[in-house]
Amino acid sequence: MGATFLARGRSGKGLAGAAGRTGGSGLNASNFNHMKYLFAFAVLILAPLARGAADADTKTTRVFIFAGQSNMVGSDSKAKDIGRFAPFVGLDRPQEQVLYSYKIGREEKLTSNGWVALQPVDGVVGPELSFARRVSQVTGAPIAIIKCAAGGTTLGGDWNPDEPQGFKLYGEALQLIQTSLAELDRKKVAYRIEGFMWHQGENDMFDATFRPNYGVHLKRFLARWRGDLKVPQLPFYIGELCTKTIWGMDNRENMYAIRAGQKAVVGADALAEYIATSHDAVEIGGGEGLHYHYGTLGQLEQGENYARAYLRRVGKELRAARPLPGWPYAKGSRVRLFVLAGHRNMEGERAFTADLKGLRGKEGLAEDNPKIAYKYNLGGGYHLSAGWEPLGPAGLYDTFGPELSFGAALQGKVEGGVAIAKFTHSGSQMNDWTPEGTAAEERNLYPQFISFIAESIKELEAKGQAVELAGIFYHVGENDMSFGPYRQQAAKWLQATVAKSRVDLGLPGLKWFVSQQPPTDEPGLNRLDVTAQLGALAEADPGLMHLKAFQLAPQEEKLVITAEGIVQLGELLAQGYLERGK
Repeated sequence: MGATFLARGRSGKGLAGAAGRTGGSGLNASNFNHMKYLFAFAVLILAPLARGAADADTKTTRVFIFAGQSNMVGSDSKAKDIGRFAPFVGLDRPQEQVLYSYKIGREEKLTSNGWVALQPVDGVVGPELSFARRVSQVTGAPIAIIKCAAGGTTLGGDWNPDEPQGFKLYGEALQLIQTSLAELDRKKVAYRIEGFMWHQGENDMFDATFRPNYGVHLKRFLARWRGDLKVPQLPFYIGELCTKTIWGMDNRENMYAIRAGQKAVVGADALAEYIATSHDAVEIGGGEGLHYHYGTLGQLEQGENYARAYLRRVGKELRAARPLPGWPYAKGSRVRLFVLAGHRNMEGERAFTADLKGLRGKEGLAEDNPKIAYKYNLGGGYHLSAGWEPLGPAGLYDTFGPELSFGAALQGKVEGGVAIAKFTHSGSQMNDWTPEGTAAEERNLYPQFISFIAESIKELEAKGQAVELAGIFYHVGENDMSFGPYRQQAAKWLQATVAKSRVDLGLPGLKWFVSQQPPTDEPGLNRLDVTAQLGALAEADPGLMHLKAFQLAPQEEKLVITAEGIVQLGELLAQGYLERGK
């Protein structure tokens, strides 16, 4: 990143300042070119050293800018709910060591009027809360956050720096940033601007002019910020539009157009990074349970996404190693590979490892089991295992899925070794898993899913195991059950995926165990008897087992199952195999 290029305030001009002073010395063309090449060589050699020194600096305040629309504001979140989510407990309280300057809202604005301690504003949760805590913990450096966000705004209009329309937020945000930095200067606080976190685009997708030009607008937006803030090397972190919301279903192609524009800009800009957020939780609401916003949990997870990206950029990886202490299977022995797959509840969206302590007899699931090798690809590739790891809690944001109780229930009850491979994307729908896919090509999961299974088999065979693919255990899409057009097609989509997987894996008898929680109970949706359709599919296919997970622990919310239910789901899947899979 070359952090010294970002130096401002009392932290000095760094190499950028030195570069500005090389001209005006009456050099001839030959000498100038010679000096130019020497300078370029010096930058090449010194920049990594300067970057390392800056990243190790724990005195200079690191300033981060957060901006965007409703899913940056924190709409439909509640600070009082933070305590429900174990990994984020305490973030409802002020972070006294973190400076915060903000202007939030559209017609009626909430403003800090200077620097205050970072905390929820008006009971609303933003990603800056979890971001600041994580970055502070890892870097040990002082943090300052400047935030300007307003729901229902467009980049093509409201945030347009060249042709401002509507709420004219670019100028307002620039003034907020400049005023906030000037106050740091007055207080003689050394600082440097470290990054710009941007989450916006949902509203542009509804405008026939803004939608196809989003990439053009975004490129100009980044350039103007770097110029107006005089930080030419300013990194940008572009938050993904979340596909887990209802907009990810009924506006699939519109959303894809915005994401394509974002990725085109990021692909051409070494200082811009695309931040995946579709795997994050979203608010539960409405008669069907679907919503448009992250809500409390998703906002905090979004902050973790930005923190992880920033820390990786400065060379500080958060991930802790989980190696197997030894390969658990004798060479040449038979190993049954169980593949778990699905969406929100197979991922374990709201099942926190800390909650296992409150489940009598299940506390041991929180411990790694080195006798079962475990491999995973979660969140559509966001979180990957480092090869084969011991079976244990390894989910996103300290969560777990049904794999823990599934493995425990099988251990000692099947002949040979047990290995588990899990592939999930909680931001996907069932059509993303079909061989045909959809017009939103980047969301097509089928090729990666089949490759993941094939590679898992090859890796086990390379270690000398005789491998049997025992079956695919798939939990049907929860969001699909809540949206009529998808619910109507769910059985058809599943059938296509099952049939093609058998062909592509060369296993015509491959067994699928398809679990289904009670589908969303809503009068309009109930006209579509998806349970009967899945049942009919199983009756016609002797290799497909339909497992009704209708007796799980009561859910706190529609769609998502919490820790106790997730444990029960794993046990139900294992029982289905023991009874019908051998």
